[in-house]
Amino acid sequence: MADLGFRRPIYQCPCEACRQNPKGATALDHQSINRVMSLLDERQRRLFAGLFAWRRGHGGILTVARITGLSRNTVRRGIKELRCGVASTTGLIRRVGGGRKCLEKKIPLW
Repeated sequence: MADLGFRRPIYQCPCEACRQNPKGATALDHQSINRVMSLLDERQRRLFAGLFAWRRGHGGILTVARITGLSRNTVRRGIKELRCGVASTTGLIRRVGGGRKCLEKKIPLW
């Protein structure tokens, strides 16, 4: 489960239904989805979005990408991982070697 101490900002859905009627049923559904997404880590977010898109069927990827603010490729990857099955991770979300290099490696000492 996600670390509840760290929370991403809640994404505001830019769809027409949310802009015109922010208290409507559709807007409340989108806010709920984005509230849950803000608590998940990368992998969980991807799988959660993939599940929603898969359940929506045709056009689901684009719809979920708009609602959540995720890339369409990320949603597609979530669907692929759900279909193929994914081994559970043991702590690390990203592959080894990603991220910024240590400052000592960037600036050589004379």
